Amino acid sequence: MSGRTSVEASVAAVLEHVTRDLLLDAVRGMVDIASPTGGERPLATWIADTLAASGVDAAVQPVDAHQASAAATVPGGDGPSLMLYAPIDTFTAGDESLDVPGASATWRDDLRPVAVVGGDVVEGLGAGNPKGHAAVVMAVLQAFRASGVVPPGDVVGGFGAGGMPSFAVPGVGDPERVNTGHGVGAALLLERGFTTDYAVIAKPGWHVLHEEVGLVWLDVLVPGRHTYAGSRHRLPYSNAVATAGRVAIALEEWLDGYAARHEHATMLPQGIVSSVHGGFDRLAASTPAEVRLRLDLRLTTQQTPPGVVRELRDELRRLSEQLGVELRVRQVAAIPATHTPTDSPVVRAAVEAFEAVDGRPHQVTTGNSGATDANILRMRGVPTARVGMPKVAATSDGGEIDFSRGMNLVDLAAMRQLAEVLVRTVVLLPGAHDRSGGPR
Repeated sequence: MSGRTSVEASVAAVLEHVTRDLLLDAVRGMVDIASPTGGERPLATWIADTLAASGVDAAVQPVDAHQASAAATVPGGDGPSLMLYAPIDTFTAGDESLDVPGASATWRDDLRPVAVVGGDVVEGLGAGNPKGHAAVVMAVLQAFRASGVVPPGDVVGGFGAGGMPSFAVPGVGDPERVNTGHGVGAALLLERGFTTDYAVIAKPGWHVLHEEVGLVWLDVLVPGRHTYAGSRHRLPYSNAVATAGRVAIALEEWLDGYAARHEHATMLPQGIVSSVHGGFDRLAASTPAEVRLRLDLRLTTQQTPPGVVRELRDELRRLSEQLGVELRVRQVAAIPATHTPTDSPVVRAAVEAFEAVDGRPHQVTTGNSGATDANILRMRGVPTARVGMPKVAATSDGGEIDFSRGMNLVDLAAMRQLAEVLVRTVVLLPGAHDRSGGPR
């Protein structure tokens, strides 16, 4: 049997077991278990138990009493090992008291951790991102096991806790821990027993990416005077809330040009002013002595977090002079941008797999500013490619698909396509590895 024939036979044998029911059971099971950042342990347990019941070697990897990842291994031959990875925590919490009005002005069905099936579309919290992608990884592991096809090398399924760009969620998980997001689960998987030669992260986007922006979270501290409304006309007056509004507008205008100044390769790093905090809700009669603006600035592989801090500090000096206040900045989180060479075996295999499924030559997507746990995997020495599903474009009810609802919708046909890309990548990786001479 020729090499190409062998590849196609193995792919067909595995895909025979990637049924609609398998995919649907996986995504419904995941959506129906709430997994806010810091509280993923019930979902990790369900994933491990379900995989183990299918004959896959799987286990829960605790982070603490409330937070855990899941990991599973399908043993293979002596070829390079590959991790198929997806996070399992959701962008919003699935709790009306925490998500409204931040994520939506009203409580909506798609924000609930309840799967609703309409034809080939599944709706519910995280159905598209990340749970639909994690469900595909889960189904691929089950299909390899059921088919009896031995992968060329070990295939590890990584289902990481804390994959969202998030600090601790109020009322969720261990109240003493602040580092519950930003890749803690992925880091622990690699550090404690599940390092592989290569990795593929399943996250949204019908393309193969080999690099991603990083991020820096920064607080801008805006000073004012704490005083009383009834004394505004009698005492020195400087309202930090009003000044923070002017600073926020000025920074949003500055950020309009930030991306263009730093565009590099496939990366177009964006930035936003994300939140405002200050004042006493119980004392509407007073002004605060300080207001905090929080920013997310993305960065490319040509930038560093300290460099971004200095760049923002320079802009704040200009604003300080203009507004007559002393603005300060402090860094509160940072994850560098990372890059895997395009000739890396995992990128070559993923692109070849994608082209076989898509039926067209792969086009490199530019203008990207999304960051994922791929950065965590690469920072720990694992060359990583990213591939995922397109977002659902339309629903049967004809409703608007905003950012949140886009995260909460998945199409079973798209899941099947992604499963084929992952299966093909597993089978093709050894050949790409041999042609390149191994990991870089």
